[in-house]
Amino acid sequence: MRKILLASLACATALALSTAAHAEEPPLVNWSALLPGLSSGYEPSDANDCKAGRIQCVDAVIREMTRRFDGQAETCDHDAIFALSYLRTTEEYRRAAATSGFFEDPGFVNHEDAVFARYYFDAYDAWERGDSDEVPPAWRTALRAADDRAVSATGNMLLGINAHIQRDLPFVLAEIGLVKPDGSTRKTDHDKVNAFLNKVSDDLIPEIARRFDPTVDDGDLPTWIDELATFQAVPAWRETAWRNAEALVNAPTPAARALVEDEIETYADSQAKLIRSATAYPPLADLLGRGTRVRDAYCADNWQE
Repeated sequence: MRKILLASLACATALALSTAAHAEEPPLVNWSALLPGLSSGYEPSDANDCKAGRIQCVDAVIREMTRRFDGQAETCDHDAIFALSYLRTTEEYRRAAATSGFFEDPGFVNHEDAVFARYYFDAYDAWERGDSDEVPPAWRTALRAADDRAVSATGNMLLGINAHIQRDLPFVLAEIGLVKPDGSTRKTDHDKVNAFLNKVSDDLIPEIARRFDPTVDDGDLPTWIDELATFQAVPAWRETAWRNAEALVNAPTPAARALVEDEIETYADSQAKLIRSATAYPPLADLLGRGTRVRDAYCADNWQE
């Protein structure tokens, strides 16, 4: 699995460096939401919208995500960057899910959407309660960076994406199942997600720049992390998540599964630490108009559209 992870990262980095000048890149890959008490079981006949995979569950998710984001935006909380990214992606996902024929099994993907979001909300809520031991390491790194106001908006966005895809997604996929009742793969719908992600970043990055941090769309940062902000790495990360989910499901013993789980946690957090280091505000950044105080002052004047 380590070879798969390293190959994926190498591929993602190469893509980022080779296509930085392109205007359209695939964006954030995480969608939607959670309802209280959601079960992980997919039961199409169930009265619960999320367990049954009905589109109304996605609508409820969007309302919950909007509620959370609005509170963060109003206080210029640095967590608002990932929250906005997730919200806009979920809205685009909703349009794709409602398009006839886009997914083979839209009900199941709606269900996945809710379970996926539950992982994020659980991590965020545990952090806010002060229960940091319940927060996965990659999320601790991301949420601490936001609390410390230590990284740029690009950093906040990438830290959230990394934790949610590279850490959460393998566990989500393993939990909900990789195959249909007839034994055929669900990877077709998993890969279809990449098809609508290009539509998100074209508007998302300018919106973050208008409302929160005008440096997020700068194209002249000295590291490759700026190019990664346009999401070329996301499809590679999602492919790795699928392969890691397969490794979880196929582990022959509890001990073997524990090793896979540890690999996922360790790798995701190592990438989080790399992202934090690459996007951290340098000393005297505010004097150069690129630091957290300048960003927060800008947000105070512009967050509300």
